[in-house]
Amino acid sequence: MPITDLLERNSKLYGDEVALVEINPEVHEPLRATWKEYALIQPTSSQPYRRQITWGVFDEKANRVANLLISRGVKPGQKVAILLMNCLEWLPIYFGILKTGAVAVPLNFRYSSSEIEYCVRLADVDILFFGPEFTGRMENTVLALGEKYLLFFVGNNCPTFAESYNEAVSNCSSVAPKILVEDIDEAAIYFSSGTTGFPKAILHNHTALMQAAHMEAVHHGTTHDDIFLCIPPLYHTGAKMHWFGSLYTGSRAVILKGTSPKAILDVISMELCTIVWLLVPWCMDILAALDRGDIKLEGRHLYQWRLMHMGAQPIPPSLIKHWHDYFPHQQYDTNYGLSESTGPGCVHLGLKNLHKIGAIGVPGFGWKLKIVDDHGEEVKQGETGELCVKGPGVMIGYYKNPEATKEAIQKGWLFTGDMAMQDEDGFVYLVDRKKDVVIMGGENIYPVEIENFLSAYKKVQDVAVIGLPDDRLGEIPAAIIKVKQGMECTAEEIDRFCLDLPRYKRPRKIIFADVPRNPTGKIEKPKLREMYAQGKSAFKN
Repeated sequence: MPITDLLERNSKLYGDEVALVEINPEVHEPLRATWKEYALIQPTSSQPYRRQITWGVFDEKANRVANLLISRGVKPGQKVAILLMNCLEWLPIYFGILKTGAVAVPLNFRYSSSEIEYCVRLADVDILFFGPEFTGRMENTVLALGEKYLLFFVGNNCPTFAESYNEAVSNCSSVAPKILVEDIDEAAIYFSSGTTGFPKAILHNHTALMQAAHMEAVHHGTTHDDIFLCIPPLYHTGAKMHWFGSLYTGSRAVILKGTSPKAILDVISMELCTIVWLLVPWCMDILAALDRGDIKLEGRHLYQWRLMHMGAQPIPPSLIKHWHDYFPHQQYDTNYGLSESTGPGCVHLGLKNLHKIGAIGVPGFGWKLKIVDDHGEEVKQGETGELCVKGPGVMIGYYKNPEATKEAIQKGWLFTGDMAMQDEDGFVYLVDRKKDVVIMGGENIYPVEIENFLSAYKKVQDVAVIGLPDDRLGEIPAAIIKVKQGMECTAEEIDRFCLDLPRYKRPRKIIFADVPRNPTGKIEKPKLREMYAQGKSAFKN
């Protein structure tokens, strides 16, 4: 069945039960609730701003969004984008799009105006919901596109180039539209990038989304009584598909707008969360704060917190061992996946396999895997090759890119681009990445894009960007720069030049040195990693 059926089922079975809670620990004054059905708790010195909606209201709001879009001529298969920070409006808008038979297109909130423009064009988007944080970027995007787009502004003080979402949706029916949506129908486009740095549009159908929801519930034993804490951005397949476990079981989820150790532990305690997905940096920050004594576990209600799981980047085994020093009875799972496999879980460690921490695990629910050589032949156990996965969550393909689709999917197998090996017990370990991607704190950073940017600087003759190990973030981008002969350049100059890049894409280390290239002109990045990952050269930063 389509993923929208789960929401409608929850509305019927659990209509008066809380579905979503939004908490913003940085806000300590009442805000105007845009939907009258929100429950608003006035903050105190110990209570952050909080609002919530029930499953019944969630479904009604999704219906209003759907009817709004239909009234504006939206047809099945049309692409509708979402550019919002995490909030209570996010998921009802997403499901409202799906209820029309249209395709939801979440956009990374870190995108610059040019990146928004590129993705909107690539995915054939002509309707977009955006929040107040993106007004400036959207104004620039509209000017660059030079075409008429239907834009809905989610917030107060609507800009002149958009229409107020709050006003438009309030006049729409809360009854579900009579649109037949089927399993095989296209549902969502998520963006990723290859080594070129240009985003590719990953197209999934409802079958893939349902697979992710069912798998999440199976992997983590999610029940109707669980409470999931969602911290990462909802444009990620990671956050979305982990929340789908709550959708599948009709259980509550809490959306936290903040990542400080205190905020995370406070909300887990206050909301009695049972399942929490953390990225490595957040986990490390919590442990560091506990080690320093900045925060304490005493006095918090954490007895119900049964599972912490992680993913999005390599997980240091020592980190999980230290975690269990403070939370010895807590379950743990590692999740591996990619947007092309509907996010995390096509390979996972499993709750009973703590003795295998360091591995990404075994095939997930409904999945198969194999490890192959450059000719597509399976390697022997213990040998390194490319990890391939097969299952109902494999993407339909890259939208409008049949060549890349043909390369990525062969006879139903998705070639992940990750190099891996399998031990004698069948557990898979990542060895290296075939794709040239730096993963910093769970975010993919594509070196070629930064290299192209830096090569435009007047003093740069050659440049290569690699990932260097970082205890907190997993990796950080480092730029190796060859300066033009007769010129001098400083790291401060490069830092100033990079101010035009989004913050997370700016190099964290600047190294002035030669850039080795092979006879065909390709940068020899393995050599650079060998040279600098071990600290054999001084950083000029």
